This record gives sequence, structure tokens and C-alpha cells, in this order.
Amino acid sequence: MLHLRLIVPAGRTDEVVRLIESTVGAVHLVVLPGAARDPAGDVVMCDVAREAGDGLLSRLQDLGIDRSGSIAVDDVALTLSRRADQAEKDAPGEAADAVLWQHLVEETHEESTLSVTYVAFLTIATMLAACGVVLDNAVLIVGAMAVGPEFGPLAGISTALVRRKPRLASRSLLALIVGFAAAMALTVGFSVLMDAAGLFTEAGLEGDRPNTGFVYAPDAFSFVVALLAGVAGTLSLTSAKSGALVGVAISVTTVPAAANAAVAFAYGDTTQTVGSSQQLLLNLFGIVVAGVLTLLAQKAFWARKGRKSGNGTKSGQGTRPEAA
Repeated sequence: MLHLRLIVPAGRTDEVVRLIESTVGAVHLVVLPGAARDPAGDVVMCDVAREAGDGLLSRLQDLGIDRSGSIAVDDVALTLSRRADQAEKDAPGEAADAVLWQHLVEETHEESTLSVTYVAFLTIATMLAACGVVLDNAVLIVGAMAVGPEFGPLAGISTALVRRKPRLASRSLLALIVGFAAAMALTVGFSVLMDAAGLFTEAGLEGDRPNTGFVYAPDAFSFVVALLAGVAGTLSLTSAKSGALVGVAISVTTVPAAANAAVAFAYGDTTQTVGSSQQLLLNLFGIVVAGVLTLLAQKAFWARKGRKSGNGTKSGQGTRPEAA
């Protein structure tokens, strides 16, 4: 269940209450007249089944409540209520499949911000992976994959393309390009220092590497894995199952490929630098394509659900032809 807390101008409260009462899956309606001070207005609260949440939020935005007042949404971990149980049964679809589009946009916007912390995590991940490729250590490679934060901007690009949000697209692309450029440049310097200290050797890079040689040898499987990882990662974001993101992170070779390109560049190995760069770009492209296709499929699925359920209202009325 989702808990909605609204601040509504006094003159719009009846309209909002009627909307909530007509929404399938909405329960526990509370109205506190005059309780809000900044902005001034009435406080309206309710619980709504997750699968009906996006439709209700869309119609509240159509009424301009996000501009004249406010809309706050919280996830409710536990609700002990027969009415809530019935509301979830009545709402179309399953909660695990539901997509809160506005939440997705906000989340990817935050995750795709070019910040010092983002660049630091990506740089540390790339340096860890650099150690992994020189030592041919799969454990270090997996650890570096898990640390890397690059899925945020990739999800941001996918979301921006589907939702037609050019500012989110440019913000995500900037974070992706600048982040990897900075991480790889710093890793080149790191490799030079490690070589000077005798901890990195060119022989380690050029030798037989059964555990990590794949990072500079892109093939069809690289693209297939990137597609599958993109689907899994997108589903984990839209279904609020963030734990799956760790599995996504350690299934693609974005960070290891960037690290191998940096180390190879430091040693002047053009072949591995080019191969690793191709691997990196192939993975990034595959994840974005998969993310876009997954979001489009979810959008079409919920649009169909919305039409079948009469737009998610008890009497079939609504202001949008589809919630997605």
C-alpha cells in the first residue's frame, strides 16, 4: 500500500475527496480542514493500493494539486486492515508489477546527478577493477562491479527517452560521460603509480588471463548479457525490488572494461584499449536499449489494464485515457 498526504486549497477539497472516493483501491480517507499552514489549506490523507497509485497521482496532478498544494507519497510496509486487503483485491493488476512513473522519474533524476560522491564511487570501482585485471582476480572484478554506480544514469537515460524528459536525458548523459572520463583518467594515473611501486606490471596485463580476458574481447554474448541485465535492473527499479540491482551490477562488464582500457592505455597497448572501449560502449548501449524496451512494455501493459478497469475509478470516470 501507498500512503498519500495532500495539502489541498480549501476550495478544491471536495473535488479531491470525490476523486479519491471514486478510485478503485483507495481507502482510509482522512480530511483535516484548515490543518495546513504552509501552504494554507486542508490536509487530505488516504491509503491506496500500489497498482492503483499511479492513476490516482496522475489525476491529482491533472487537478493541479502539485502546483497549488503538495502531494507526498510513502510506502507502507504493513497495513492491518480488512478494507486495505479488499482494496488491493479490487485494484487491477498486481502490486509487484505496478509502476509509479513520477517516482521513477524522481529516483532516476537523483541517481543520475553528477556529484563528487558519484564520481568517487565510480573511480574507486574502476581502480578496484584495475587491480583485478592486472592480477586476473575475479573476486576483485565482482567487487568492483558491485561498487560501480553507473546503472543510475543508464536508467535515467532509458526513463527520459520513454517519458520524453530531455533535461533528465542530458543530466544522465552528462553524468555517464564525465563520470567514466574522470574515473578512467584517474585510473590511468593510478596505474602509473602502481607500476612505479612495482605492484602493476605490463606482463600481468599482457599475460594469460583466463578470469578477466573477456573484458577486452566483446562478442554477441556481451550484448545479450547487457540486454538481460538492463531488463532486470529496470524491473528492480519499477517494482521497488532494489536488492536485484546488486545482481545486475555484477553481471555486466562496464566498470571492468573501463578499468582495462585505462590500464592498457597506461602501458600503450592499443589493442586492449580499443577492445575494452568497445566492450564498455556495447554494454552501455545494450542496457539502455533493454531499459527503454522494458519501460515501453510496462507502459503498454498498464495502459491496457487502465482501459479494462475503467481508468481505475469505481464509476469509470477519469481525466486521463491511461495512467502511464
